[in-house]
Amino acid sequence: MRVILASGSPRRRELLEAAGLDFEVIVSPAEEIHDASLGMAGLCEMNARLKAEAVAKDYPDAVVIGSDTLVWLEGEALGKPKNMAEAHVMIAKLSGRVHQVCTGVALCGPQDQVRCLHGVTEVFFRELDEAAVAAYLAKTQPLDKAGAYGIQDHGEMIVERIEGDFDNVMGLPVGKVMGALAGLVD
Repeated sequence: MRVILASGSPRRRELLEAAGLDFEVIVSPAEEIHDASLGMAGLCEMNARLKAEAVAKDYPDAVVIGSDTLVWLEGEALGKPKNMAEAHVMIAKLSGRVHQVCTGVALCGPQDQVRCLHGVTEVFFRELDEAAVAAYLAKTQPLDKAGAYGIQDHGEMIVERIEGDFDNVMGLPVGKVMGALAGLVD
């Protein structure tokens, strides 16, 4: 069966390739919603579904994977920063604190099948001074990442430890996705 990843994220592409999945990429045109009242998992799953459905309507015989990742700090969703100044504020806000990374996934398959799931990982940030924040941002490209960081890109500079799935923090809970995909493709 044809599998489509409805995301331009190089990290999601890398994770699915490492899992051995044969897929193609068609970037979703869907606009994300930013309604924190849906809660962490609800918001991530809703955005993932919007993305997947926007592509699935043109490919009814395929399984389309949509995904959305948010950094969640004490009830506040931290999306992608608009500029480097906002990235600096986000990293400084996360300093010395624990937050959750939630990735919602929607799989849209033939006969209007839809499965939504999510993964949550606890991330413990190091205590960072201004110099440490600046040093991290100088080594990375934070503008396309929720919370202004990528754990795979010099994450050791800012992250003390995690509890949960590393792949989820990168942008896709691969084990859960592969299990749900197997149920749709069989």
